[in-house]
Amino acid sequence: MKRLQNRTFKTTADKREALKDKLTSNKRSIKRVDKRFQDNTDPNKKGKVKNFIFDKAYVPMKSKQIADILKVSKKDRSELQDILDILVRNGEISHDEDGKYSPVNVETITGTFSAHPKGFGFVTAEGFDSDFFISEDHVNSAMNHDTVEIVLLPITEGKRREAKIVNIIERGTTEVVGRYEKSSRYGFVIPDDKKILRDIFIPKSQDFGASNGQKVVCTYIHYGTDDRKPEGKITEILGGKDDPGIDVISIVRALNIPSEFKTETLNEADKVNVPVKFDNHSERVDLRDVPMVTIDGAESKDLDDAVSIGIDGEDYLLGVHIADVSEYVKEDGSLDKEAKERCTSVYLCDRVIPMLPKSLSNGICSLNEGEDRLALSCLMRIDKKGKVKEHLICESLVNIDRRMTYDAVSSVIKGDDPDTLREYRHFIVMFQTMAELSHIIRQRREKHGCIDFDFPEAKIILDEAGRTKDIVQRERDEASLIIEDFMITANVTVAKEYAEAELPFLYRSHGEPDPDKLVNLSTFMAKTGVTYRYKKGETDPKDIQKMLKKIQGLPEEPVINQFVLRAMQQAKYTVDCEGHFGLAEKHYCHFTSPIRRYPDLQIHRIIKENLRGKLNKKRVSHYKSLLPDIANITSQYERRADEAERETDKMKKAEYMISHKGETFDGVISGVTAFGLYVTLPNTVEGLVHISTLRDDYYTYMEDSMELIGERTRHVYKMGQTVKIVVDNADKETRLIDFVLAER
Repeated sequence: MKRLQNRTFKTTADKREALKDKLTSNKRSIKRVDKRFQDNTDPNKKGKVKNFIFDKAYVPMKSKQIADILKVSKKDRSELQDILDILVRNGEISHDEDGKYSPVNVETITGTFSAHPKGFGFVTAEGFDSDFFISEDHVNSAMNHDTVEIVLLPITEGKRREAKIVNIIERGTTEVVGRYEKSSRYGFVIPDDKKILRDIFIPKSQDFGASNGQKVVCTYIHYGTDDRKPEGKITEILGGKDDPGIDVISIVRALNIPSEFKTETLNEADKVNVPVKFDNHSERVDLRDVPMVTIDGAESKDLDDAVSIGIDGEDYLLGVHIADVSEYVKEDGSLDKEAKERCTSVYLCDRVIPMLPKSLSNGICSLNEGEDRLALSCLMRIDKKGKVKEHLICESLVNIDRRMTYDAVSSVIKGDDPDTLREYRHFIVMFQTMAELSHIIRQRREKHGCIDFDFPEAKIILDEAGRTKDIVQRERDEASLIIEDFMITANVTVAKEYAEAELPFLYRSHGEPDPDKLVNLSTFMAKTGVTYRYKKGETDPKDIQKMLKKIQGLPEEPVINQFVLRAMQQAKYTVDCEGHFGLAEKHYCHFTSPIRRYPDLQIHRIIKENLRGKLNKKRVSHYKSLLPDIANITSQYERRADEAERETDKMKKAEYMISHKGETFDGVISGVTAFGLYVTLPNTVEGLVHISTLRDDYYTYMEDSMELIGERTRHVYKMGQTVKIVVDNADKETRLIDFVLAER
């Protein structure tokens, strides 16, 4: 400060400016010093150094000795020192007075990092019920989907458990989809995924000939540091951002969902796609004379389940017949490997990305009308109370009498259309019997506590250019409920048999809800006048089911349904039969959709080996070692497919609302936050009314009751409240929709 004290200042303003200059200079100096503590190192090199120091054979040594053993060249030794400094700073290693480095036995947790557009993120780790919060200061240059090591931070009362990332084990993103912005000498890719916070520098030599504004795929060359932007090269040009279908393709590619099959896979599919001959399958139960139908949406082409019904005395004879895909997709073949990479078919508003090539999914594996097909059948005897008294799982040969649609079957059951009744007159008794049994099964499930969420689903209607023309609610009709009830019954029956036999299997498990979220639900319910008392440690699906019945028809019903859904855990695939909370079932698996779900295909293989007496000790051991990885990867890829469907719908909804800017709609407040109100329209479109647009008063967010309350007027905005909104803005790129409240 001597230089400042010796200066003569004419005014106070001069003093302020001089002090500001000095402080700014000091700040820059501090920043320069801090740069050597920033983790700009290569994760692979850092991992190599760390693994060396943590090896059991390692003894404390100086950096020069480490460099000699690891054969680090002289020009790279400064980088080695940076890595050692970073590991010391992170508390992973220490060094003594002699300069020797030793490992610090701090317990680390390995997990997957999920970034947030605002800079912070969360790490999900296997074996832990809750995610760990990672503040922006502790992200340590990790990116979305990276596999990382974390150390836990001291517990802060009342807050989510926090951690810091200390090591990046593996990068989770190698490709990015985005818009290319080109200049004369270089360019940048602006990622579509807002969780990727930094644009990617593209040297001119790596632009693949892309034009300004095109949607492209680029691969990382360097992931960047605090002082250097990430660098990449363009590997594919998807097309102009406004070209038909490019918007959906961009989402699919950004999530690394395979959309094209390899040549060898297509060739394998062609080889197995041959007509069924009974002489080759005489060991199967021949059910071709049993009347049976498929019931699907009008657009469906991959028909993997058929149903039959009969009556024997007072019992119903229900048959659920599932395409025997495992007969065509053999373990470890090219078809199998690609099916595992996809895990599931992805159903988007303008396309289906199938798990299997169409020659199988729409051809020989599809239970097409009038054609002999191979199946796995679950034949069940069900009493008047909906209980499965006995069952048989068998390999079968089937031939479908009619390919039915949900609309046609519902119309027959209602009896409201003479033309439909005339066309399907031979099936009227069949469908009426199915409706009767479905009703009995549903009553039994409800009695056991099954939680039935009746959420409005959006049906997005596109024009010829792929733009959103309309959005309507998709109705649940009688026929869709029949299929749902019959498939659940078969899934429970199959799961129970294999759980009791203690054979290796894949189950569909759904754990109990988050206790803290149920406490919040109980608090919120008290304000609606509907009682729901949650006792910690006592979660019964019947209690939630009873509460949901009480709110039927109330304005708050959609909001409370969402509240309960958010409290629920995500269903997942497991090797242990852990039960399904939402269905109130002790045993559950996915058996009924092997064309579009890999877990179903996998358990079909196990079932067939068991039926054929080939599930010996060697095969049991094989499946025990194989299934945990399959359960994990299929759960992950299922979430990836869900995200693609969700993001596509959000984008198409935003596209639709662009043409409705300035229009007024009725809506329901579906969320209340400190920054505003979420409002959902009858067509399922949701938008945000930002708190800054509530100009009639200053509003305070009450966290306990989740309400916005006016300071002056005491006006209250709460969930479930009906409001009128005006569409203020919609952005297809960000998939965000902004509303303002219409004048009250």
